[in-house]
Amino acid sequence: MIRVLFFSSLALLSLEARENPFFPSKGEKDIAYTSNSVKTIAPLKHSSIGLPSSARIIKKVTIEYENLDASVETKSIKLNNSVDWHLPIFITQSYDRSKPRTKQIKKRNYKEIASIKYAKFFSYENTLKIITKDKIIRNFILPEPHRIVIDFKKDASLKSYSKENKKGIFCKVRVGNHEGYYRAVIELDGKYRYEMQKIPNGYLFTLR
Repeated sequence: MIRVLFFSSLALLSLEARENPFFPSKGEKDIAYTSNSVKTIAPLKHSSIGLPSSARIIKKVTIEYENLDASVETKSIKLNNSVDWHLPIFITQSYDRSKPRTKQIKKRNYKEIASIKYAKFFSYENTLKIITKDKIIRNFILPEPHRIVIDFKKDASLKSYSKENKKGIFCKVRVGNHEGYYRAVIELDGKYRYEMQKIPNGYLFTLR
């Protein structure tokens, strides 16, 4: 009787035993093994990335990260927001818990950036205002560098004129005389499209 119980116990133990107790048995979910390598990496505070002047809409942000087991994966978030390429995109783990400020409507304080006898040029952010009595007969944009070309109808006698505005979007204004019209060339600090609007005392150009 004792011998029967002994062999029965051995049979039951063999059913539950594993070939290697340090590895999971069949049917159990494998657990990722962490890396033993020691890395001294500074914590993320903030970083930034700049965009080219042609950027207008941010579609997606992708983060590539390293796991505990040294594997590398990515995670993305889809966006569809307009962006100002002049400003960098910030990456940070700091969190501002202050209450959001109420958006205030800013008064447009146009700054004069150039002036000739027949026209004055003013800028505010991405808007160019031209005060003139003369009619625009054509306007178009040229690349490298991006610049808006505007022809005003007038039999004028003008000397070549040039004025720089290095800190602004409209970074240089040049005016030259031609037969039957004078031409203004406004150099831009990047790539843009624009819209022109007639206003009571001249024209308004808005960059996009």
